[in-house]
Amino acid sequence: MMLSRRSAAYLAPSCANGKLFTHRASSPLCRQLKLQCSSPAIRSYHSRPAKLISAQLLASTRPTLAGQLVSCHGVRYLSGKPLPQRRSRVLNFLYRSAALFGGSLLVFGAGVVAFFLYDASTYSETPTFTDIQVSKLALSPRKGGPKNLPIAEVQLDDDDSEDMQRQKEKPKLVVLGGGWGSVALLKTLNPEDYHITLVSPTNYFLFTPMLPSATVGTLEFRSLVEPIRRIVANVKGHFIRAAAKHVEFSEKLVEVAQTDEDGNEVRFYLPYDKLVIGVGSTTNPHGVKGLENCHFLKDIDDAQNIRNSILTNLEYACLPTTSDDERKRLLSFVVSGGGPTGVEFAAELFDLLNEDLTHLFPKIIRNEISVHLIQSRGHILNTYDEAVSKYAEDRFNRDQVEVLTNSRVKEVQKDKIIFTQKGPDGEAITKELPMGFCLWSTGVSQTKFCQDLAQQLGDAQTNRHALETDTHLRLNGTPLGDVYAIGDCSTVQNNVADHLVTFLRTMAWKKGKDPETMHITFGEWREVAQQVKKRFPQAADHLKRLDKLFEAYDKDQSGTLDFGELRTLLMEIDSKLTSLPATAQRAHQQGQYLGHKFNKMARAAPGLRANDVLDGDLDETVYKAFEYHHLGSLAYIGNSAVFDLGGGWSLTGGLWAVYAWRSVYFAQSVSLRTRALLAMDWAKRTLFGRDLMSW
Repeated sequence: MMLSRRSAAYLAPSCANGKLFTHRASSPLCRQLKLQCSSPAIRSYHSRPAKLISAQLLASTRPTLAGQLVSCHGVRYLSGKPLPQRRSRVLNFLYRSAALFGGSLLVFGAGVVAFFLYDASTYSETPTFTDIQVSKLALSPRKGGPKNLPIAEVQLDDDDSEDMQRQKEKPKLVVLGGGWGSVALLKTLNPEDYHITLVSPTNYFLFTPMLPSATVGTLEFRSLVEPIRRIVANVKGHFIRAAAKHVEFSEKLVEVAQTDEDGNEVRFYLPYDKLVIGVGSTTNPHGVKGLENCHFLKDIDDAQNIRNSILTNLEYACLPTTSDDERKRLLSFVVSGGGPTGVEFAAELFDLLNEDLTHLFPKIIRNEISVHLIQSRGHILNTYDEAVSKYAEDRFNRDQVEVLTNSRVKEVQKDKIIFTQKGPDGEAITKELPMGFCLWSTGVSQTKFCQDLAQQLGDAQTNRHALETDTHLRLNGTPLGDVYAIGDCSTVQNNVADHLVTFLRTMAWKKGKDPETMHITFGEWREVAQQVKKRFPQAADHLKRLDKLFEAYDKDQSGTLDFGELRTLLMEIDSKLTSLPATAQRAHQQGQYLGHKFNKMARAAPGLRANDVLDGDLDETVYKAFEYHHLGSLAYIGNSAVFDLGGGWSLTGGLWAVYAWRSVYFAQSVSLRTRALLAMDWAKRTLFGRDLMSW
């Protein structure tokens, strides 16, 4: 039997390599192939690349011919079966899909088994009681101080472990408050440098930016809180659930109070080497009457009360005994304050009414619901870019949320709110608005504790709204390096002009001149500007063109600045500096700043002691002044969001902006636990809707 030239060529590579035939290959077919493999036509294949040869031969070989080569035993040869045919694309897709599905089931099953194994390991059936040594001073503290109160010099858990015992001799750092600034400070501190004690009347940290979402059931309350003891434990610190009442600055004692199980107030002293005040703020009443008829949104309890009130009004409006006028009043929701909190609450309330109530409540309820937003300024979100404010107002108008600008509330009664609104001619017109619910969100003011501290420090504290600090966040009127204030309870004093005498005296002392009569050259003005920038970093933006400023205030064109001209220049810069915003962003940055500074001061302490440098301005020696960096503002306005990035940059958008808004707060959440809970709450809202139960 003769093979075709192409069939013999198919076997040529194996023939040439000596692998197909051996001396034992004696069948006629094999001998025939051996002869044909030596032909010039077949040998020409040997000069071609192996991959090309294989492709050509496989493409040209017939399956029936390959089945004839079965008698070449003992050597490498082709199968006697026909070559396998290629499957269709549909079958390949089905096979791969089945394999992927089966593999996914295996991975999921393994994950479930692993989870239950881990869950089982979290249960303990054996008691964990051990002998614990507690100092007698922790159980029976000595009394002292101006009021002869117990002094908690030793904590109950100071001897719980070797790590805790090592902290006992460290400098005592007491932090008042468990807000954004305090938590940022704790997460930045080196736990080996200080004996840390945090005092707060609540035992959790609250993620305040998402609080409006919890008022309508979009998020659960536990998704916004983190146990403060878990945060304190990471720095081997101590937690005391109490409220600060007074500070004895001369004796470095903080007076704290708590109510015992019998309802009696218990007070004691807590000693400190460094004290950080971060007690936050309270809502500003602006002297309006009837605020007891309003709701506030500062804490998790406020959010729960608001949710209950909203759902109670809705249920009462469905009763057959409720009149038309009463139903409209119950369904009239008023928000006083057009800042981020008020705007976001109004947006969340509209989402609840528009997305969930239509499916579960009578349709007349949805038709008679009204939401009103009262703002004293000309625009809502007035601290944001103008384009952002305009977008938010247009969005609310489209959603039928009534925005009442240039309006001031005079009185809040149980069933109505009385306010004045400027007309087109500028004349104030008094109006009344029936309401069944009112949220009061109109700025912040000092707590009672901060007011007492400001009064105690006298002339050093001149601000009526917050405690004043210098640019190193040290509380004005207290010994340098002892007491600091951060967050909403404080404000950084930007009195550049008031420090002019200090700058001039320093320069005059170096040059041997009188600061009152000294004239400043341009070179000396540059020295003064550098000192101002170092002491007041927020003024750096106003001191970029020193030559232009020098020319503008050199009135007599003498080429120098006298005391009066320089004072006028610095007062102009002082007037341009604005107070830092009372936001979580600012408190977070201040907490991180103090944490980094305290760490550096602890590292520098041995060297300072070795050189007998124990007094003076150690903060300025060791670390730079605080500088606030605005990272932008954002707000949710009902299935859309706005971003004010500063410098005239802003973003507005629909659902994509909502997801971006969520992503920012998701990343800022304090722990992995709260992030997981936030993700589950958003998924739960998508699948099952909002929680419409009152407790």
